[in-house]
Amino acid sequence: MTKTLSILIPTYNYNVLPLVTSLHQQAEKLDLEYEIRVYDDHSPQAVAFNEEINELSNCSFTILDKNIGRSAIRNKLATDARYSMLLFLDADTAVIRENFIETYLNSVSDNTQIIYGGIEYQKDPPPAAEILRWKYGNDREALTVTERNRDPHLRFLTLNFLIAKGVFDRHRFNEEIPNLRHEDTLFALDSKKKGIHVSHIDNPVVHLGLESSEVFLQKSMESVQALYQFVSEGLINAEETALSKKAESLQKKGLATAFLSFYNAFSKKMKKNLLSKNPSLFVFDLYRLGYYLKLLKGND
Repeated sequence: MTKTLSILIPTYNYNVLPLVTSLHQQAEKLDLEYEIRVYDDHSPQAVAFNEEINELSNCSFTILDKNIGRSAIRNKLATDARYSMLLFLDADTAVIRENFIETYLNSVSDNTQIIYGGIEYQKDPPPAAEILRWKYGNDREALTVTERNRDPHLRFLTLNFLIAKGVFDRHRFNEEIPNLRHEDTLFALDSKKKGIHVSHIDNPVVHLGLESSEVFLQKSMESVQALYQFVSEGLINAEETALSKKAESLQKKGLATAFLSFYNAFSKKMKKNLLSKNPSLFVFDLYRLGYYLKLLKGND
């Protein structure tokens, strides 16, 4: 029986043609009925190369009339998809294995709900200005299947995953949240609450386009703010992430004020370390914890 697959790629101001081309080449070699659907979230400047996607068989590139955000664009891709299995990929990833699509297809069973393939980062250090993002990615995200299976939902990232369309139809990305960060964390934890199984396999893509340490640090603080908001609104339980759990623990033990005093005294030095050519992830964790506690104490 011929298998079917919808490959769905949300993008914003990014040249996704190389990714689509490599996926198209793989798909054409398989006994597969497929589509590759790319939606651009109304980028301010259109990436001309992406129009060439429409020249490839079974591929389409569409620019949305308005910006709808990371959650809504994924939901729209899934709604418009033709087939019963959906493979989501982020635009700034690259396929590194010639059997990438085939590996996913061979992992599908009648009981498949979500399958996560994993992520890799370049092995060689990038320029000094991008070290923090590279270090974090290699240490915290580029995990083996064994490491991911220790906490299968929290170690699931939405940049490279397959999901049954029937599952997605009843478990969509939350469009009510601000277009900040942590929408992937919320999606993963909601799947856990709903009893949706996440399978982990060894089928990674590589993350491209490392951000500068300054940009990554800014985005990380936005993520902390989003996490605090989700916990405050009851969308995420504080016990479900390491950062919010530690912050709540310090608060309950009466140690939050002391830690905040430390944070206020050393935050500039910590930031200097994080933007250096040899940043410490331990310092990164302290810096994020201090900011979370600042939000927590400021809203007591």
